[in-house]
Amino acid sequence: MKLLIITQTLDRTDSNLGFFHRWIEEFAKQCDGVEVICLNEGTYDLPQNVGVHSLGKEKGTSRVTRVWRFYKYIFALRQQYDAVFVHMNPEYVVLGGFWWKRWGKKVGLWYAHRSDTRKLRVALTRADYIFTVSKDSFMLPTPKLRIMGHGIDVEIFKPQIKEESTQLRIATVGRIAESKHILEMLGVLNELYARKENFLFTVVGDPTTDTERMYAKKVEATLAGVPWKSQARLVGPLPHAQLPEFLQTQDIFFNFSTTGNMDKAGLEALASGVPLLSTNPQFAGLLAPYGLYVPSMNPKEIADGLLAFMKRPDQPAILATLRNKIAANIL
Repeated sequence: MKLLIITQTLDRTDSNLGFFHRWIEEFAKQCDGVEVICLNEGTYDLPQNVGVHSLGKEKGTSRVTRVWRFYKYIFALRQQYDAVFVHMNPEYVVLGGFWWKRWGKKVGLWYAHRSDTRKLRVALTRADYIFTVSKDSFMLPTPKLRIMGHGIDVEIFKPQIKEESTQLRIATVGRIAESKHILEMLGVLNELYARKENFLFTVVGDPTTDTERMYAKKVEATLAGVPWKSQARLVGPLPHAQLPEFLQTQDIFFNFSTTGNMDKAGLEALASGVPLLSTNPQFAGLLAPYGLYVPSMNPKEIADGLLAFMKRPDQPAILATLRNKIAANIL
């Protein structure tokens, strides 16, 4: 089979979408040929049976130019693919769906978000399959839905022996955005400091929009005023390939997200042998049996849950069980 893949960013160093480079590598192993159309082209190293075609946003092309290039590519390459896989961007199914249907190309859309937009509903009518990670990750009812699991690469995200530390190493990874509740995490750290706990908090990620940049400034201003500011680091984004090594050095991972999904970064932490403490209801079924889910943003309750878990003698068995669930996609 020959496949056309359409994605937002092809860049193995990208902190957010770098993982998709590995997906394309795996598709290339299963297909005779793969053509990739991307909005942004960065650094990549793909097999010889993969062709890459950028819409040119990395060079500042206009929206009109990008749409024109999109149609140019899907027409020029139409003999080079039998099916289409669109990753997370329903607008491409809206744009190309009529022609793909006319040419007899099957279309699959990967979409893992609880949004309900007009373009998503239109894309649903033009796609043959909707792929998502869990039953809660796609809100529109459809017989086209296929639940695939989260696709964590457990050959890369795996536990390693940690160096001993006198500090409790706490991390979170992802966009610095209000929906990630970084400020609430700082509230928990205030509580830990009041209890004379020694910790090091690391935030990996950056803001990506003007609204998020305003929120990041609030985070920075808050950190500047706390007595434990030397125990916190905003390190910016890391290439996805470097995340496993970083996670393997951490003692606990925070996820307070309200995006309506299990954040992939939290699952990658669990796959790396790092306990995930979350207030995100999507993680309740997975984490609550082990005391790692706190159904509250109350900093005292979160701190209580964190310290109680860190004292458990059965931590290794719990983390092994959680990792096995991720590896088997039984979330």
